[in-house]
Amino acid sequence: MAHIFVIPPKDAEGALAEAYQQLSAQRGKVARILQVHSLRPSALTKHVDLYLDLLFAPGPLSRAEREAIAVAVSRENGCDYCVAHHAEPLSRYVRDSAALDALARGETAEALGPRIGALVSFARSLTRSPSVGRDVAIRSLRIAGFDDEAILLATLIVSYFNFVNRIALGLGVETDAEEVGGYRD
Repeated sequence: MAHIFVIPPKDAEGALAEAYQQLSAQRGKVARILQVHSLRPSALTKHVDLYLDLLFAPGPLSRAEREAIAVAVSRENGCDYCVAHHAEPLSRYVRDSAALDALARGETAEALGPRIGALVSFARSLTRSPSVGRDVAIRSLRIAGFDDEAILLATLIVSYFNFVNRIALGLGVETDAEEVGGYRD
């Protein structure tokens, strides 16, 4: 249970019902992290727009790279909800379960390859110490083959998950097997 009142999809009306219907059509169901916005439907729709752009829109990072960033930031912040939510789709792209488990535990991501390893290192560093060593971190991404557009997208995704982790942790959004599965990609 969240720490605040949440309107479930079955009880939604007006703009909230429309937002929930659109989410169900796009993703298969409405995640609890989005339901916790139910008292502010305008923020919910803007949040979804940002999420879809950062995680699904065409761009220089693969879905696996984007999901790996999500898992790395979420583990760094201790957000089990987001770790579970993003480790599941990452497992569709990366078949090495030992490497995925290591990433979800906050361990090294080298087994996932140099590109994902560089992104995970950057994500953890920016999450832990946003004002320290940015020039070195950016240089490491360039060495791994990322251009400015990819670096911008990676930074936006890191920032987004720091934002979302604080919503989940601050409002007590819970996860379980039913919550994690069943979403459309």
